[in-house]
Amino acid sequence: MFEKLHALEMRFDELNNLLSQPDVIANQAKFQKLAKEHASLKKIVDTFQIYRKNIEALSENEALLKNETQDKELLKLAEDERKEIQAKLGKIEFDLKTLLIPKDPRDEKNIILEIRAGTGGEEAALFAANLFRMYSKYAEQQGWRAETMSRNVTGKGGFKEIISSFEGKNVFSFLKYESGTHRVQRVPETEASGRIHTSAVTVAILPEAEEIDIEIDSNDIKVDIFRSSGPGGQSVNTTDSAVRMTHISTGITVSCQDEKSQHKNKAKALKVLRARLLDAEERKSREERSSERKAQVGSGDRSERIRTYNFPQERITDHRLGLTIYKLSSVMDGNLDELLEKLQIHFQAEAMKQRESNELSSSEPRKVLHRTLDRV
Repeated sequence: MFEKLHALEMRFDELNNLLSQPDVIANQAKFQKLAKEHASLKKIVDTFQIYRKNIEALSENEALLKNETQDKELLKLAEDERKEIQAKLGKIEFDLKTLLIPKDPRDEKNIILEIRAGTGGEEAALFAANLFRMYSKYAEQQGWRAETMSRNVTGKGGFKEIISSFEGKNVFSFLKYESGTHRVQRVPETEASGRIHTSAVTVAILPEAEEIDIEIDSNDIKVDIFRSSGPGGQSVNTTDSAVRMTHISTGITVSCQDEKSQHKNKAKALKVLRARLLDAEERKSREERSSERKAQVGSGDRSERIRTYNFPQERITDHRLGLTIYKLSSVMDGNLDELLEKLQIHFQAEAMKQRESNELSSSEPRKVLHRTLDRV
């Protein structure tokens, strides 16, 4: 851990130097990238420096305690101080371990939210609409801006599919664990006998890609224009404003028809396409994300689920946490804080366990900052 901290401190000093160079300042894209890295390291480096100061204080304290000629009252004060410093070091070391958990570079990004009805027909489509309302309410509470990109509405007001963008501070970090299959158990409005049905809806949370993240060759895009259909104003249904955009190399297709303007539909389609391409690129380049989109979306089958919403019992269960709470109505109104906070804590703890396991399995000898570090 301390070798890693030393390396990060050196990188921090290097960034301080780079950010003051005229050629870097002149290149705004590069400057912003380095400034973001600098900001991400500052807290780690500051905490590490506090840790070293306490190590030095502990060393001086122990030297004082070894001096038997000192006044007994002074030695007692030194002993109390030693215990206090050791307690501080324990907490700071824990903080350093937490800070060293690799940050997801996507956490600060806006998102593209995709919700699709899975198993369950019309009931699944109605629950897709319920989930979209839930996330929209949560976004409203957070002060995020939501914009519908595309939707496929059923006759009863459900969604076969709805795609929306959420823009705000650290949106992806809040919602990234919502990806997966959401299962609902309730009595459908159309069920005369009152039997409980189980349906499923898939949710995908994609970090929004910027032009700096991924470049798209205009020659690799096929754009089809067609007449909008479904609910909408007169001009929506009578003009050729709908856009279907296909990325030829990957076969990824995006359709947008919500706007009256063809230009606006093109812009929305490109935004969704860029997010999907970035997602595909990350799956390919990182083994741990190699099947991320499949893991996120699944097949929509009832057996695959991350969470179950049981309406008759007012119960919501997150199967990854093994957590059940009886606040379903509140959650469906967008009050997701309790669930999302517990998910973040859970996955952070898992990341810390993995890091410690990797450190223990390493055969390389570890250097220490100070002879007292191992004891601490």
